Amino acid sequence: MSHWVPTARYRLWLMAKLQERAFGQIQRGSPSRFVGASLVVGILVGIGAAALVRTIEGVVTVVNHLEKAAGTRLVVAAAVIIGLVLTWVVDRFLGPGVAGGGVGEVLTSLSLEAGYLPSRLVPGKVIATALSLGTGASGGREGPIVLIGAAIGSSFARSSRFGQDEMQALVAAGAGAGIGAVFNAPIAGMLFALEVLLGSVALRHLNSVVVVSVAASVTTHAILGEDSFLRSPAYTLGNPSTQSSVSYIVDPQQLVLFALLAVVIVAFGYGFLEMMHLAETRANRFSLGWVKPALAGLIVGVIGLARPEALGTGQEFLRTMLRSIEPGSLSWTLLTVIAISKIVTAAITHGGGGSVGAFMPSMVIGGTIGAGFALVAAHFWTSSVVYPGAYALIGMAAMLTVVVRAPLTAILLVFELTGSYGMVVPLMLASIIATIIADRIHPGSTYISALRTKGIHLPQHEDRDVLDTVQVRDVMAWVPTVSSTSSVAELQALLAETSHHGVPVVDATEALVGIVTVSDVEAMSLMDDTTEIPVASIMTHQPISASPAMPVSAALARMASLGLGRLPVVDETGKLVGMFRRESVVRAYHHALTRSTSNELYRARVNLRTNRHADFFEVTVRDGSPVADKMVREISWPPEATLVSIRRQQSVIIPHGETVVRMGDELTIFCQVPNRTAVRNMIRPPVIGDK
Repeated sequence: MSHWVPTARYRLWLMAKLQERAFGQIQRGSPSRFVGASLVVGILVGIGAAALVRTIEGVVTVVNHLEKAAGTRLVVAAAVIIGLVLTWVVDRFLGPGVAGGGVGEVLTSLSLEAGYLPSRLVPGKVIATALSLGTGASGGREGPIVLIGAAIGSSFARSSRFGQDEMQALVAAGAGAGIGAVFNAPIAGMLFALEVLLGSVALRHLNSVVVVSVAASVTTHAILGEDSFLRSPAYTLGNPSTQSSVSYIVDPQQLVLFALLAVVIVAFGYGFLEMMHLAETRANRFSLGWVKPALAGLIVGVIGLARPEALGTGQEFLRTMLRSIEPGSLSWTLLTVIAISKIVTAAITHGGGGSVGAFMPSMVIGGTIGAGFALVAAHFWTSSVVYPGAYALIGMAAMLTVVVRAPLTAILLVFELTGSYGMVVPLMLASIIATIIADRIHPGSTYISALRTKGIHLPQHEDRDVLDTVQVRDVMAWVPTVSSTSSVAELQALLAETSHHGVPVVDATEALVGIVTVSDVEAMSLMDDTTEIPVASIMTHQPISASPAMPVSAALARMASLGLGRLPVVDETGKLVGMFRRESVVRAYHHALTRSTSNELYRARVNLRTNRHADFFEVTVRDGSPVADKMVREISWPPEATLVSIRRQQSVIIPHGETVVRMGDELTIFCQVPNRTAVRNMIRPPVIGDK
């Protein structure tokens, strides 16, 4: 009798079981365990954010020493070139996904890849971002920390064997926590996760997002210490004659100027979005290898020699804008040049493959334009003092709204940075005006536009179809299961008996631990004896799953994006409750179509009955009707008449050209009222006694 030798897959299974035991206290079950996992993720994200900040500071220190040693500012231009080329090298060895902003990758992961992000992105993104920003490339560290936080959340969720809903929540929470950590603004980070990444304020995600954001901010603050970042003087709307030693009073009549500033910001924001799109599309046309980042670094470095404010994150320069109290201390023409320079350098850095985000450049551009606008307005607004710092705040929020399309995040972020409630009304006014105008002149945020350039079109949260109305629990089917301790021989017998191509693998508590398919069994077909080989050694561990409450459309998108033919359905505790297969999609479609058609027809009738010249009416096809047994396209319908639906027994049919009309069908017609009799007589010719 042959002895079975443990295979590599079996050793991996043993490691997975040990890992499962290690995280057993937080992987499934009560909400408190998931909150505990969120706390751990928040701490890890806080450590990651602190590591990113310290690494960038280290590279900046090295570049400054080299510049002082060389005694020439040409070192600045050379550093940008070297930094972008090294970023390209890191992306080749630790990527793909290391270069670029990072938010687009997170959106793609959440929408199409069930929240999966490889763990290698964490160290790779830290190194690439430090090389890009530390050497002077123009951009922000917020986009990269979003990807770092999301990757930490994804890795921890997989290690803890959480379900897909929990994984997506931790991915979004980790990403938003990164924003909160680097800005020391946990509320803004929380809203970023909900508003930009998840697109909804779902209660099932809210707990984890809040816990992760707060934990990350506290951890980063504990490591880095007090960081004023972008603190500004407190501005308050009020009576200009009121004297205050705490805040600077802004005349409420200046709300008119704030509204006008929002319009100006939209113009610059549109230019920034178009410049970002142009730089990326032009860069993607050519496969130049390391030459592309080198050329981008050369252009950015040359601009930086003339305008140093356009390099790096621009955080120090923006801090100057916010603390500018007296008008006249700066030149509006200089500020305009700096804003345009920042637009160009940020776009070229992005197109050249720099590991930078668009968040901070948007704030720098908006703050600069806001301060410049205030300097111009001060020449003709004489009724009260115009503070450039206050207008810089409004410009920051408005520009973030245009570029990121997240007005709530922009408002709360600026509010947290200043700590002044008095500017909330102007922030809201400018952000809403900017949102309304921007939505009409440029579709989508910079993240969505970049993905569309790559041919990735994410489903919009507001888009719904009939499959959105059906849940997985309504159409899932039950399939036989196999124990992880069963032998491959027993599995072969089960597959042969049931004719299934794959079955889920469960443990003693009926919790899902894997899935095994016919192809997995065929790989063992060369073995003479499979009675001693456990199923656990050949199954796929931690399979992608669906939840019973998930819409069929979401489950179908998940299955299609991963190329799967089936999805196990598990409840909140991880127990298997069914299987979602291709056949389930067909059942779901028919189920939804039958249920929704009557509702849609009813709503259409309510809306269209208000037209005095047109109306719906029903007529039954009976014996002798000239339309019986004919296809719809063969029937010569009177003008201004439309066949809306066919009710056949208990089913409602939406007709098309090939639909055959049968005797007994009840046709719903929409037509002009004067033509109603003609249509009725065509379908059902009058007989003696008919009225």
